[in-house]
Amino acid sequence: MNKVITAPDCTDESGPHPRLSNRLLAALSLRDFAVLEPHLELVALPRGRVLFEPGDEVATTYFPCRQTMASLLIVTRDGREVEAATIGREGAVGGIVSEGHKPAFGRAVVQVAGSAYAISTSHLAAAKRGSARFGDLFSRYADALLAQMMQSVACNALHTVEERCCRWLLAIHDRAGDKIIHLTQESLAEMLGVQRTTVSAVTAQLAARGLLKTHRGRVEILDRAGLKKASCECYEAVERHFARVLPEVEL
Repeated sequence: MNKVITAPDCTDESGPHPRLSNRLLAALSLRDFAVLEPHLELVALPRGRVLFEPGDEVATTYFPCRQTMASLLIVTRDGREVEAATIGREGAVGGIVSEGHKPAFGRAVVQVAGSAYAISTSHLAAAKRGSARFGDLFSRYADALLAQMMQSVACNALHTVEERCCRWLLAIHDRAGDKIIHLTQESLAEMLGVQRTTVSAVTAQLAARGLLKTHRGRVEILDRAGLKKASCECYEAVERHFARVLPEVEL
């Protein structure tokens, strides 16, 4: 497991109620959280950190805090990759459903740096077995995550790069909790599975319409309502399902 975080800008996560910085943990009862708490470790996740590769045994589950975000990527034989899901403070990365042998199907990469709570998947599995309510919460989260992946398949096949870009920016904006998103155009291009020049052209068009402003290594959302109009239906479809399945977990 990674070392305990010591960066000054992340020490605010280490207070008496760390579960409040991750909304899936915050949805646990105090009793269920008390079972996990001794095994949680606060870690630093820099941008680009690979949490696991296809075929790896998933030994650790990460609960992103605050602005931290990771992507689940599908990797082709020639090395190309495309995003299947975005996970931030509303969820967890790795070891959500299976017990025992847990080989990863895709790659998990940190897209927005920050802190996360890490726990061994064995401790997480034991907690789920010990509490029906705990197990139900994670089963419903797995359902929401699967819905996001299924919608991504349709989105990548049917919608324009601009629509997909708007959808991704809205999703990451929800999780970042700030109108400024610390994200490079290169990272955005990787997530969309397109060339960086394509992303540059799309973001320039969105900026010309007053929807956003790009800076070096960050994107500032200026008109969220306009960005929603420019997005495809996939964004709202995923958000509606998440709200129905996990009403106690806020995005």
